[in-house]
Amino acid sequence: MKKHQLGKTALTVSRVCLGTMTFGEQNTEADAHSQLDYALERGINFVDTAEMYPVMPSARTQGSTERFIGSWLKQSGKRDRIVLATKAAGPNPAMHWIRGGRQNLDAASIRAALEDSLRRLQTDYVDLYQLHWPSRNVPIFGANSFDPAKERTAVAIEETLVVLGELIAEGKIRQIGVSNESPWGVCEYIKQAEMKGLPRIATIQNLYNLSARAFETTLLDEVCYREQVSLLAYSPLAFGQLSAKYLDDPKAHGRLTIFPPTWSPRYLRPPVLAAVKEYAELARAHGMLPSQMALAWCYSRWFVGSTIIGATSLAQLKENIDAESLALPDEVAAAIDAIHARYTNPGQ
Repeated sequence: MKKHQLGKTALTVSRVCLGTMTFGEQNTEADAHSQLDYALERGINFVDTAEMYPVMPSARTQGSTERFIGSWLKQSGKRDRIVLATKAAGPNPAMHWIRGGRQNLDAASIRAALEDSLRRLQTDYVDLYQLHWPSRNVPIFGANSFDPAKERTAVAIEETLVVLGELIAEGKIRQIGVSNESPWGVCEYIKQAEMKGLPRIATIQNLYNLSARAFETTLLDEVCYREQVSLLAYSPLAFGQLSAKYLDDPKAHGRLTIFPPTWSPRYLRPPVLAAVKEYAELARAHGMLPSQMALAWCYSRWFVGSTIIGATSLAQLKENIDAESLALPDEVAAAIDAIHARYTNPGQ
């Protein structure tokens, strides 16, 4: 499997990353271990998780994902074979069970979050530590316009970088990244790092799929390309919508039917459904499964450092990994762009 260097770092990762947010909710511990074993067999060396996982978040299951990975690391002895990434949650009063509701990006919170993650993961360090979402008010998770009425007191980016630098010096973190960030945020992290001699972000984990390509026009050229910040693309199948299984059966078992629709309303918008129908027809006309085309497209994007995939079965995981070797014909790529021009970022 092809490998990519992350940002300006020495971290080299497979262009397919095993996402784990189903571990502990849709997948048992045994399932999780099987997926980790299979991913390594197929050449994946990159595993992504978060302290708040699994999804859907709850007090009952929080931390299970990291615990399952930790038990696998202990049993397998393969810590040195993977690049392990996890994330610290930003502020969200609704998730009061995470650090007693004090889940911000200040020094004390980040130290507490990392120590808890290391304990659950049963490791002394993480290769990539990411900030799951910003401390400040930012339109994310389907909110696509900025609302100044939602302004809140935020932790200064400099303070966040200072504690991350200390944790790097202590050997508990190798590299850092952000997630669900904006162009201003990426620029501010880089500016503060350069001005104050603090650690530099290597990655940004943001939404990117056929129905949500805003990264290309908001972050790619003037920020991430020029500053060498690698994109870790999440939700490449738009919560399974781009597999077209819900077109064939609206009640098909999956995240969009087992979780409340309020969790992912962006993927239920009529323009998303219309776009998915056209993408599915295009894939099938060229002898591909819709999920294969959507993933192959994402894997092949020159600026994507790694694409984070998730699965609830080994069969599904195999199918998703197999798409890595699929080369899209030029005519298919052109047709994808034509559909995108008609339905521009409906899932953003």
